Amino acid sequence: MIKMEVIIRPARFEAVKQALVKRGLHGLTVSEVKGFGKQGGHKEIYRGSKLQVDFNPKVKLEIVLEREKAQEVVDLIREAAVTGEVGDGKIFLYPLTDVIRIRTGESGRAAM
Repeated sequence: MIKMEVIIRPARFEAVKQALVKRGLHGLTVSEVKGFGKQGGHKEIYRGSKLQVDFNPKVKLEIVLEREKAQEVVDLIREAAVTGEVGDGKIFLYPLTDVIRIRTGESGRAAM
């Protein structure tokens, strides 16, 4: 099993979600996060003063899936999330040793 963490632009979230749903993927955790990379921050004007905003809003998706499906899902997310601009995001893949459903105690594939 693989745990996938995906950081994308908030504006691309709906397109990514629809692509995952259309693919039949279920089980997704979504968080609103802030961060920066090469994109850096940006300047905003607040009450007439220029402010440097160091963190950009992003959306973080967490997905657990079978290793065999990982590359297909990576490709699907990349297609739906890409704008071609700096700050499109990142996809992180982690090996996952087990999943346990709290309610029933099931583990592994049955818990997904």
